[in-house]
Amino acid sequence: MPAARPPTSRKSAPSHFAVIGAGLAGIACARTLLQAGHRVTVIEQSGSVGGRIGTRHTPFGSFDCGAQFFTVRDPRFQQALDTTPQARRRWSATAVRVLDPLGRVIEAPRPELEPHWVGAPDMEALPRAWAQPLVDAQALLLLTRVDRIEPDALDANRWQLRTSGPHETAHVYPGFDAVLLAMPAPHAATLLERSRLAPVFVERLASVEMAPCWTLMLAFPQALQPGLAHLGPQWNAARSTHHRVAWLARESSKPGRGPVERWTVQASANWSTEHLADDEPRVQAKLLKAFAEVTGIRAQPAHAEVRRWRYSRTLRPLGRPHLWDPQVRLGLCGDWCLGQRVEHAFVSGLELALAATLA
Repeated sequence: MPAARPPTSRKSAPSHFAVIGAGLAGIACARTLLQAGHRVTVIEQSGSVGGRIGTRHTPFGSFDCGAQFFTVRDPRFQQALDTTPQARRRWSATAVRVLDPLGRVIEAPRPELEPHWVGAPDMEALPRAWAQPLVDAQALLLLTRVDRIEPDALDANRWQLRTSGPHETAHVYPGFDAVLLAMPAPHAATLLERSRLAPVFVERLASVEMAPCWTLMLAFPQALQPGLAHLGPQWNAARSTHHRVAWLARESSKPGRGPVERWTVQASANWSTEHLADDEPRVQAKLLKAFAEVTGIRAQPAHAEVRRWRYSRTLRPLGRPHLWDPQVRLGLCGDWCLGQRVEHAFVSGLELALAATLA
C-alpha cells in the first residue's frame, strides 16, 4: 500500500493529529500538540485514560494496580507536574527496602533517596487531570479500537483510521495530517503490519523487549481492630528477590488512600512470563503463598484479586525518545522508548510532539 505524503503547503497551518493511545505518553503528546494550536483526536480502546497507570476501586479502598509511584528527574516533567499540584502527593521513600527471598532486609533505605510521588487520591488522578483539556476540547474518544491506518479515501495526502467501537461498530475517521502511536511496542508493530506501513519502524520495534506482570491485590479490614495498627512487617514497600515476587506495597501507607490495610503485590518478570497463560485462581493462590512467605502475613484476606498486564516492564528499551518519519508523518512514543518509568512515558510523548510540530 502506498504511503501518504503530506502537502508542503500545510506546514505553517495548524495540523490535525491522530494520537492512538491515552496512556501518559499519548496524553503528554496530545496536550503538547493542543497547546501548540493544533487539532488533536485521541483514540483509546479502553474506557479510561492512563494506560498502565491504573487504579482498581473496591469496597475496601483503591489499589494502584499498575505503576506504583513516580520520580522526577527531568525539569520538563517537574514543570508539567506543577500545573496540577493537587493531583500528586509525596510518599515517604524511607519506607522502601530491598528484601532477600526470606524477607530479610538486605539494603536499608537512605535518607538521600530521591522523593517518591503518587497520584492523589489515586495514581489515575494524574493522567485524568492532564487529559482534562482534551476532554474539554472534545478530542478524546474512549472504547474505540484502531484496526487499520490507511491513506484518506478523499485526500491521499492525509490519513484515515478504521476503528471498531462497542459491539464491534465500525467507523472511519478521516482527515489526519499525521498519526502518532502511543501504545506498547508489540501493539504498535501489529497495527503497522496490519496496515502495511513503515517496515523500518516494525524492524526497530522488534528490538524492544517487554515483559508481562501479574499483580495481586489484597485487603485486610481486620487490621482496623482496636489495638492492631497493621498486620505484618514494619516496612510499607519493598523490592523483593523472591522468585515469584518483585515488589510489595502497603497501599494504605500512601497519602490519602483510606485506612483499610491493603497490599499490592507485583510478580517478577520471569515468573509472570512463565505463568502468563495460567488461570487467575491458580496465579492468585501462588502469589498469596509468596506474599505470606515474604511478609509473614498469613491471615485470610477479605478481598483478593489478580490482574495481568501483558506488556508491563521494559527489559530492553528502544534507546531513543521516539520514532518519527516526517515524510509519511507517522510517529511512535511510549515509556518503552527510554525505559519503564512514568517519567519515560512523559518525556517520550513530549519529544514526539515537539518533533512533529517542527517537521
